[in-house]
Amino acid sequence: MSEGDESGSGRRPSYEVPPGALTEPLADALVADRFTPRLLALLSNALVWRESHELRRQVGLGTNDWRVVSALATNPGQSATAVTSFLGVNKAVVSKSVSTLRDRGLIVLGDGPRGSRPMFLTDAGADMHHVMQPISARGEEIILEGMSAQEVTAFDDLLRSMLVRVRTAGAAEG
Repeated sequence: MSEGDESGSGRRPSYEVPPGALTEPLADALVADRFTPRLLALLSNALVWRESHELRRQVGLGTNDWRVVSALATNPGQSATAVTSFLGVNKAVVSKSVSTLRDRGLIVLGDGPRGSRPMFLTDAGADMHHVMQPISARGEEIILEGMSAQEVTAFDDLLRSMLVRVRTAGAAEG
């Protein structure tokens, strides 16, 4: 019989260890609370969860829908393909949101082949943007709280440079 802590409570429940199971951490295992990609993912997940929960509660739409609305508020007339590239998400995510937003009368699509049709907010879409924007902006307020304008600029510059390095490494490796 061996013990393991699955709850994080410090108490270690007893359980049977199957034959061949490794029961000790690997020597080269990452230190979870010191692994930057994990911390960035946890932060992103927490922000998305908070935002999505509030958007669904208040307006019945989610974060992906907000991202499309926000992209069109910034650059009216983008195609679904352009929005997909701008957001860095799978085209199925954008396609689903476009259908939802169109069905709710928040966007209209121009003429053209699927994926390349220009998309625009309607008046109702602009009104929805005005409701959704503060919900999203609150996440930024939370993570930047206590930082000076200079620190925010440096932090944003650092994040952009990290993003460039990751994209460059991905292109070189792929």
